[in-house]
Amino acid sequence: MILVVDVGNTNITFGVFDGEELKSSFRMMSKTDHTSDEYGIQMLEMMGHNGIDKEQIEGVMIASVVPQVMHALVNAIVKYIGRKPYIVGPGIKTGIKITTDNPREIGPDLIVDAVAAYEIYGGPVLVVDYGTATTYVPINEKGEFFAGVVSPGIRISAKALWEGTAKLPEIEIKKPDSILARETISSMQAGLIYGQIGQSKYIIEEMKRESGLKDMKVVATGGLGRLISELTEEIDIYDPILTLRGLQILYEKNRRNKPQNKEFDDQNQPE
Repeated sequence: MILVVDVGNTNITFGVFDGEELKSSFRMMSKTDHTSDEYGIQMLEMMGHNGIDKEQIEGVMIASVVPQVMHALVNAIVKYIGRKPYIVGPGIKTGIKITTDNPREIGPDLIVDAVAAYEIYGGPVLVVDYGTATTYVPINEKGEFFAGVVSPGIRISAKALWEGTAKLPEIEIKKPDSILARETISSMQAGLIYGQIGQSKYIIEEMKRESGLKDMKVVATGGLGRLISELTEEIDIYDPILTLRGLQILYEKNRRNKPQNKEFDDQNQPE
């Protein structure tokens, strides 16, 4: 089995794969400061609760957009699980080619999503990830990651509403019964949900038009991806574990060249 770790701006999501099958997944908040011991103990507790013993873990792959948690998290994995993880970044074999103007600026999360979508669904494919930010990444039939769009996610937009205004309350993010809202809470919900739907429709259509890839499959993922995909004809597939699957694919691509063992591979790791 392997452990994959997706460190996002809001949550750290863990997945345990047995081959290509996701056996379990669990998460913790990523904005809370932890020591390596706290991370390690929590990981072991959550793994145990899901019936996973640390001795079953043969290797670990991490993608992170939150650099400040990495030192403690990597040390926790080494100390408590006994494996030194691969980290998505320079030197990792991906199977796709990044052809944007500044490839090193591309976030690890976008790379992982792109790898998963291309490997699983083929190209051309457009990945829309509804996370803390909403991201749109197209990959052509040659496996080239050639462009991208990043916009505020629904939760960021919602937080801006209730923190940036004097009278608007904090609300549950869900689709209201009608876009013709008749009171404050449902009017905010309508603006957030239907605003995201409208943005998604327009960006998807324009990316297809400008790229000339009008037959591009559209794959959505992320926490609110299910809700938006159900209301958006432009989205073909909703895959809630796309990022975790991408990490599993990347691990398999890289372990063939660098065997994992208890002696810990020191290549491709930060100090």
